[in-house]
Amino acid sequence: MASAKDLVLDVLKTLPDDCTLEDVQYELYLRLRVAEGERAADAGETVPHDVVVREAREWLRSQEFGRAWRRGPRG
Repeated sequence: MASAKDLVLDVLKTLPDDCTLEDVQYELYLRLRVAEGERAADAGETVPHDVVVREAREWLRSQEFGRAWRRGPRG
């Protein structure tokens, strides 16, 4: 794995010269989160798609928004 300094240098090389500090922070955050997700996937620590879909449906059913959404725009 690359060092923190290498990661920062790579981010700075890829962003435009007029980038903001927020741009740098966001790019670092994004890269770290993606790397974290890749490590979790490699370790088998992910949730299968069908489980996510089932849990999302159950959650939507429990929410007022979910009931309104299923009824549609005309109620």
